[in-house]
Amino acid sequence: MDGSELLVIGGRSGVGKSSVANALHALLRDADVRHAVIEGDALDLAWPPPWEHRLSMRNLAAVWANYRELGYHRLVYTNTVSVLEADELAAAMGDGPRISGVLLTAADEVVDARLAGRESGDELAAHVERSARAARRLHADAPAWMPRVATDGRTPTEIARTIAELVGWVSADHPGPAAR
Repeated sequence: MDGSELLVIGGRSGVGKSSVANALHALLRDADVRHAVIEGDALDLAWPPPWEHRLSMRNLAAVWANYRELGYHRLVYTNTVSVLEADELAAAMGDGPRISGVLLTAADEVVDARLAGRESGDELAAHVERSARAARRLHADAPAWMPRVATDGRTPTEIARTIAELVGWVSADHPGPAAR
């Protein structure tokens, strides 16, 4: 493989980004496709939020350098707005990756039910409101080239397979060595 590849998976809270990333990891592992998965939220989860310092990008640069040194060339990166920041994420990687991505979508009632399974009370209400606001922003601002993949009524494994085939890391008839 000549260069790195960056796959961004974005979408509103409750759409299934983490579940899909975990299923994609399992699919790629089973197909022996070398890759790394980074949850973007973990790169700057602090209080007060360090967003104005672009800490997530600085941390991505440091973490990816370690993966790259060990021979990794494919990165799966999940974060709500990653589809809006793909160029900046690629720049932080520092090695000119080919960028691909997907915007995960789901109906409000599906997302609300998922969020209710992990939040409660005032936190649930706040997450539902932020998720709806993010959905509107992502719908309006995500690049036109970015495929939209609905998660309603589908398992994370089904969605992961769709994404892996979309980006060419596995194929329907031969999931392994050609994608290494």
